[in-house]
Amino acid sequence: MSAFDALVRPALVRIAAPGCGYDPHGDRYWGTGFFIAPGWVLTCAHVVAEGGSAVWRSEPAVGVTWEDGKTTRETTGTVVLAMPRPERPDDPPDRWAFPDLALVRVPGAHQASCVRLSERPPVPPTAVGLHGWSRETGELGIRHVHGTLIGSDGKALITDWVMPVEGCSGGPVVDHRQGAVIGLNKGRGRDGGAVVPVTALRRLHDLPGGEAMGEALRAHDRYHLASYRSLDDRPDWTRVQGKLTGTQGGVSPGLRTRLYGHFAELPAATAPGEILDLIDQVKAWIRDDDLPDALEDDPRTWSEGAGLLRGLRAPGRDGVRDLDLDAVLLYAAHVVRHVGGRYGERADTAALTGWIVNQSGDADRHLRREIDRLVTPGRPAPLSVREPRARADVLLEIGLPLYDRRYPWRVKLLLDGHTVSPLHFDDRGVERARLGEALREPLADALRRGDSGPHLAAVQAVLPRELFDEPLDTWRIDPPQGPDDAWATTLGQRRIVVIRDAHRHGREPAPEWRERWEAEERGPLRAVPLRGEVPGAGPDAHTARVRRETWAETYDRLREANGAAVPVYCGHVGSGDGLMAMNAALAAGHPLALWRTGAHDHTDCAEFHEQADLLLATGSAAWGVPGPVRSLRTRAADPAAGPEARARYAWARSIAVLFDPPDRPPYGGPLEPPPLLGEGEQ
Repeated sequence: MSAFDALVRPALVRIAAPGCGYDPHGDRYWGTGFFIAPGWVLTCAHVVAEGGSAVWRSEPAVGVTWEDGKTTRETTGTVVLAMPRPERPDDPPDRWAFPDLALVRVPGAHQASCVRLSERPPVPPTAVGLHGWSRETGELGIRHVHGTLIGSDGKALITDWVMPVEGCSGGPVVDHRQGAVIGLNKGRGRDGGAVVPVTALRRLHDLPGGEAMGEALRAHDRYHLASYRSLDDRPDWTRVQGKLTGTQGGVSPGLRTRLYGHFAELPAATAPGEILDLIDQVKAWIRDDDLPDALEDDPRTWSEGAGLLRGLRAPGRDGVRDLDLDAVLLYAAHVVRHVGGRYGERADTAALTGWIVNQSGDADRHLRREIDRLVTPGRPAPLSVREPRARADVLLEIGLPLYDRRYPWRVKLLLDGHTVSPLHFDDRGVERARLGEALREPLADALRRGDSGPHLAAVQAVLPRELFDEPLDTWRIDPPQGPDDAWATTLGQRRIVVIRDAHRHGREPAPEWRERWEAEERGPLRAVPLRGEVPGAGPDAHTARVRRETWAETYDRLREANGAAVPVYCGHVGSGDGLMAMNAALAAGHPLALWRTGAHDHTDCAEFHEQADLLLATGSAAWGVPGPVRSLRTRAADPAAGPEARARYAWARSIAVLFDPPDRPPYGGPLEPPPLLGEGEQ
């Protein structure tokens, strides 16, 4: 056995029907799992599914058996998180979709040996070991095979001509180069094995009760720090990793274990964007530029954030000092400042701060000064620290429908108002009625990466004009917490949601578009009717519709309107007269507009125009409009409001806003594919 094989063996568990752990023939044996922390076992969802509906009701229905030295221990575990969960628990699917993961809480396993999880994906090709229990020879026994990880199919990792033997599903796969577990055995293919990468665990964080995944990972880091500090003669993962990779320079395994142990004592990050924002700041300081990386990542723990800084390169600095170590120390200092600023005395950062100061003693004075400014209470933030804000906006691009009326779409991050990072796409498209359903998960993922703590990403929807009336603000991204969850917020109530025009971004911005935007940035804003005749605006609906304004008349009137005028319309703009007028407004260069996406027959249009004018005047300038619109959406939909409050905000139901600066992406051309095949592929 290799040193890592010996470390894996005591962490393996047999998963079977409760009470059958001692069965030597494994007649009721289900599969393999492994301890990732004391009291926490990881396996595949299809393995625990052998227990039937009791498993999915979170009952203690999973038999877990492991070897503790020369003693065999057995207990019953409970599935806390799983993905996917079968829609019909008594009739699970024949093929289990990715990621096929289950986290099991195991009582009475406080002294269990645990594997070391990698916090970053492997770099194929790399030598791996596949481990698990099997009954292929008649009786249950531990089996392992060595092979090569050759790549990925976009979701699962693929091994070449080596596969787990039957019964090893749910067992760990060890990367011999990293000296850590990089995945789980999922199944067998024709020419090799399919491996679920441990990075797929990130998806468990997003399930109801997903905080249990963070709890297990913090316990994992505490375990390995305690093992490293232990005076026990047994080998531990950190020291074996040190022998494999060497400890000269850089971030040694021992240093990383101590850092991750300190991170485990901090409050958990709430979203990937909170971690990525700190990583962005570290990379900008180390590399002396603000250029974002070509591809986005999805870290869920402070430790994963540190792992993403491995292999950092900086033109002009390579060879001067180990950049990995500089970056990790600076990142840890940013974590201290961020957590201390957000949680105050509830976050005890003293131990981590002391560790950072000690480890940075040999750093150059510029880095030591930067770290000192970050970790010293009361010191002003260094210039490299950004003002608190969302890390990025989410850019939703929907293209013109294809021949079968299916709309292609792309979801991206807009990192600094100009830099786009692609995430998800579907060039085949979906029908209009299914857009909300198809975009729920891609948008949720993008929003998690754009949020930074309490600062939430906005959604900029770049749409063809026929979709301007699509009620994006009413979409629900977060799953309801129960069948009677009347308080679940919609997308437009929780976040700023604005619409931008896809058509005019395909050409150089016209001078009037730029001029109007500059005027509306200065303000003050005033409302102007989108159409000259406003349906229902007068005391008598018939006298209010004296004559339908032509496109030329609308265009001429809106072109001559005051530079800070904002077209307002009490109705739809995606079809009919409203679309004709919106075309004229956009041709006249208007970057802002307000309208209603709800029912056609409004009887309160006079109030709508009056209140819209007041809203615009109160906001005073362009950037002051989207926030108040979000607040109005929330108040107009308040389920607990009385009749008087409902009447006061009735005019604001289904309100939409065009907010379309001329100098923001996309800058024209077709929707480009993501930079790497398979990244975000649907």
